[in-house]
Amino acid sequence: MSRDRALLRRALDRGEQDGGDVEFKERLSRELHLADGRRESLAAQLRHRVLSGEGEATYVVGVTDDGGLAGIDPETFSESMDVLSLLAEEADAHIDDVQTWGVGDGLVGVATVRDGSVLEADDEHVVVGTAGHVDHGKSTLVGSLITGTPDDGNGATRAFLDVQPHEVERGLSADLSYAVYGFDDEGPIRVRNPDRKGDRAAVVEEADRLVSFVDTVGHEPWLRTTIRGLVGQKLDYGLLVVAADDGPTRTTREHLGVLLATELPTVVAITKVDAVDAERVDTVRRDVERLLRDVGKTPLGVDRHGVDAAVEEIGETVVPVVETSAVTMAGLDALDDLFDRLPKTADGDGEFRMYVDRSYSVTGVGAVASGTVMSGEVEAGDELLVGPTPEGRFREVKVRSIEMHYHRVDRARAGRIVGIALKGIKESELERGMVLLPADADPEPVREFEAEVMVLNHPTRIGDGYEPVVHLETIGEAAAFHPENGRLLPGDTGKTRIRFKFRPYLIEEGQKFVFREGRSKGVGTVTDVFANE
Repeated sequence: MSRDRALLRRALDRGEQDGGDVEFKERLSRELHLADGRRESLAAQLRHRVLSGEGEATYVVGVTDDGGLAGIDPETFSESMDVLSLLAEEADAHIDDVQTWGVGDGLVGVATVRDGSVLEADDEHVVVGTAGHVDHGKSTLVGSLITGTPDDGNGATRAFLDVQPHEVERGLSADLSYAVYGFDDEGPIRVRNPDRKGDRAAVVEEADRLVSFVDTVGHEPWLRTTIRGLVGQKLDYGLLVVAADDGPTRTTREHLGVLLATELPTVVAITKVDAVDAERVDTVRRDVERLLRDVGKTPLGVDRHGVDAAVEEIGETVVPVVETSAVTMAGLDALDDLFDRLPKTADGDGEFRMYVDRSYSVTGVGAVASGTVMSGEVEAGDELLVGPTPEGRFREVKVRSIEMHYHRVDRARAGRIVGIALKGIKESELERGMVLLPADADPEPVREFEAEVMVLNHPTRIGDGYEPVVHLETIGEAAAFHPENGRLLPGDTGKTRIRFKFRPYLIEEGQKFVFREGRSKGVGTVTDVFANE
């Protein structure tokens, strides 16, 4: 028997007892178990089990009263978890973890129920997007920040963020990674063991203020992923890293351009100051200051002017610069102080909207859409629309549950990076670039729109029919440009009609985007949209 399956065997061996913390259920249905007083009775039973287990109860679902493995189909298992969640909520408890095993054609699951309501998550939550050249230490710096652990000089703390086996082997991030730490009145609350999702969830539960990092990709072949991380998330700040042993590179300039295009207040961290002498650090700092001035920004040295000045001045024109080392932890106190005090900047007013960045399937739960809530608020049980499909349609779905950094929450507000379990759709039907909206919304899919664009780099000219990839929110789609005056030259700003090549999306006036094709890059703002044709 595997170690994981041993959890099920231990629960079955303990069995149901009048004063015990284990409960067997073959299934739970809304129609039967939430009607005619059953809800109150079962909630009281659950409360008794939790108290008997000193704050924790174990529910085994898909078994008979005597512990026989019956197995139930995935849809019935999902409904059972929904009902158990409602019962737990009434008993002032919550489902902390669910593990499942296949039995014949069905499922058996063990749900751990813990005392206390699910997290409200209504604290101030700042989201920071990282950028910078490969090997300049983005992931390592963030890993040391969230854990308070010095790096070994070989990028060990980077492993706290990289999630794919080939990333760990090669020491390169190939997709977006996410990390979190927080603060209370006594200072930072760090992740004790990043490899345990429960420890990351504990930060969310304990902190008065959260800081989430969207750690992007520095390697040139994955620039598209970096753009998605900076454009497709509802970020409050950018963190651009420049290594002292290398200095600003072409990739540094490109990433800075994307940050400026999204109008993000930005902090620059000069990393690896332990790896070079003081003269080299001064040279790189001057190079960074020159780069910022070239794009109309005023650098503010935090070492010289202090964190107070950085918090007060950061914004449209001022960029704080911090000298850091993940090995010696130099400068990380200043970054802690900054992230603890920087105000939330992203505007989250309006109706709920979340663009899908990732999707996956969880056994016993079903399809999960992951992304950043762009505006409004969503709660478990809400009726939503998701789409558009390639044909321009929207599907009706229901929110089963919401998870934020491995902690189940009642609701999620603008700026939260969450996974939303959806009822009414298969994971295979979810696509990046789709959007979740309230059920009473009347969305109009868009295939063609007008925009004001600026060409940052192009070898010749942009003419009628030019086809770059447009990155808008989590959308990444080839599109044809039709400039108003027939062409756009490098450095030009002008109007153009843009038509997605393959399918419609939901976009609106005022949204900003980045377009690229090879070495050609530019930025734009949507000025008008046209109904899907």
